[in-house]
Amino acid sequence: MILQKLSIVNYKNIPQEDLLLSPNVNCFLGNNGMGKTNLLDAVYYLSFCKSFTNVIDSQNIRHGEDFLMLQGLYRHEDKTEEIYCGMKRRSKKQFKRNKKEYDRLSDHIGFIPLVMVSPADSELIQGGSEERRKFMDLVISQFDKQYLDALIRYNTALQQRNALLKQEPPVTDDSLFEIWEEQMAMYGKAVYESRQKFIDGFLSVFQEFYEFLSQGKEAVSLTYTSHCAKGDLAPMLAEVRERDRALGYTTRGIHKDDLEMNLGEYPIKRIGSQGQNKTYLVTLKLAQFDFLKRMGNTTPILLLDDIFDKLDASRVEQIITLVSSERFGQIFITDTNREYLDRIIRHLPQSFNLYTVENGEFSLIQHKDIES
Repeated sequence: MILQKLSIVNYKNIPQEDLLLSPNVNCFLGNNGMGKTNLLDAVYYLSFCKSFTNVIDSQNIRHGEDFLMLQGLYRHEDKTEEIYCGMKRRSKKQFKRNKKEYDRLSDHIGFIPLVMVSPADSELIQGGSEERRKFMDLVISQFDKQYLDALIRYNTALQQRNALLKQEPPVTDDSLFEIWEEQMAMYGKAVYESRQKFIDGFLSVFQEFYEFLSQGKEAVSLTYTSHCAKGDLAPMLAEVRERDRALGYTTRGIHKDDLEMNLGEYPIKRIGSQGQNKTYLVTLKLAQFDFLKRMGNTTPILLLDDIFDKLDASRVEQIITLVSSERFGQIFITDTNREYLDRIIRHLPQSFNLYTVENGEFSLIQHKDIES
């Protein structure tokens, strides 16, 4: 999948832009706060129907304006696909593919596979288990529609069980709980099996990339933990029903799943340096890219937002070597340091565009076609 043209109106600090993009590498150079990340976020929005950084849609409209518009023209095999998003304040957003509006936004997820590497990824290591579940969900739902449907249905049943737990006076009819617990068990099993299969196929690629970036200096692991690994969820939920009633929420289920992230034998959260944490996170996302490429019918778009900070020179060089290879498709890279972008450009056999960014305005300052 290649984004050929991106049109933006009133997205965050970007007033209006129409960019004709390189099918290979697009670099964006500028100081912090100028709009580099906002452009990447607009590309992300066209894939996932939401912002990477701000879940409140209305806050993505440029200050002082009443609407935003995003439009991308993509090349997929021999076809051109137009994706449009428009939104006014206090109104529901519209999402269209080739001028036809989606009935459900979830139907669009996975059509334009995309991976974003960002400083915000630090929450994958430092944050709670919810962040790590989101990581798995985002990957799997891009190639498995049944997974996304099972996850939605599980969460609906979970909400219903939680509502029963909080009800006053207390619900005494166990059959009401059993209805939702059976739903949680059925859809939870489907989610668990998909997550386990994903990790089984993901781990070796993840370890291969980390070994390359660290030049074999460190070993890493990734372990998936879940209540469902112990068997049927329904009897577990029945067992803790009274305790859950006292707490007011459900304590067992796939909404408590986690990924244990280790450097050597210890949690990287506890012992990892800033450089090791950054390498781990970049590796997770590059392995995610590779996995989506293998599972899908098109090469994902890769967004790299300010990824070189806190890395030593050797790891920067390894990342540059990796992303400059033909293993990857269309790439968007932002940085405040032209040195890193120039080093990437020097490695490239492919075409590229280099833009400067200032106050939401983008200027093309260097360009190379594949033929040149």
